[in-house]
Amino acid sequence: MSKRNTPQRRHTILALLAEQGEVSVDALSKAFATSEVTIRKDLAALEKSGLLLRRYGGAVPMPQELISDVQPISQYKQAIARAGVARIREHARIIIDSGTTTAAMIPQLGYKPGLVVMTNSLNVARAISELEHEPILLMTGGTWDPHSESFQGQVAEQVLRSYDFDQLFIGADGIDLHRGTTTFNELLGLSRVMADVAREVVVMVESDKIGRKIPNLELPWGGIHTLITDERLDNQAREQLTARGIKLICAAVEA
Repeated sequence: MSKRNTPQRRHTILALLAEQGEVSVDALSKAFATSEVTIRKDLAALEKSGLLLRRYGGAVPMPQELISDVQPISQYKQAIARAGVARIREHARIIIDSGTTTAAMIPQLGYKPGLVVMTNSLNVARAISELEHEPILLMTGGTWDPHSESFQGQVAEQVLRSYDFDQLFIGADGIDLHRGTTTFNELLGLSRVMADVAREVVVMVESDKIGRKIPNLELPWGGIHTLITDERLDNQAREQLTARGIKLICAAVEA
């Protein structure tokens, strides 16, 4: 089986797991004529999706008591993520901020050759490292912030200012139609530096966050180029956002 046929290989791994009750990295590597590194990435991706549980040297089925705890990514986040990835050109240099909506882009990044990805999120970095054809990965370093589960602070800001990027993909806790993106987090410096060093700032949020007013202004409208949300956004909000001079994309859910 071709190494490039990742979905089919992972589907077959799950079928073998259901049949045998466990699988080993060594046996799968031989069966698919591919490297153990590739198989480990397959198992890591399947575990992240809640489809199996890794064990030393292989994997076993996900215990039934844990299956109910797996939180699937909403269809709206998936639609927003697809629209975000569609804006990325081959060989682009991008920043992906921490957050579940931005992280939903990761599985599709392996199909974009030559990417360089900077992130301040361990979760994003881990997911990128599990891709079969992973981009070049850069991390900001800095001070760990448990609230945002990301690195923040002056060290992270200095690292970012050493580079320039084509795009920043960033989420938000809320969208104030008059001011810009808002957040509960009081650590705002890194988000603003990310925006400063990127030629296009792409905000990615589900439509139920638009109109939600939170005290802390993160990015003003003057620093935002594109807003990607979902098709549930009402017409009045669409008109207000378009009037801000940004590119508004309302992503449709796949049938």
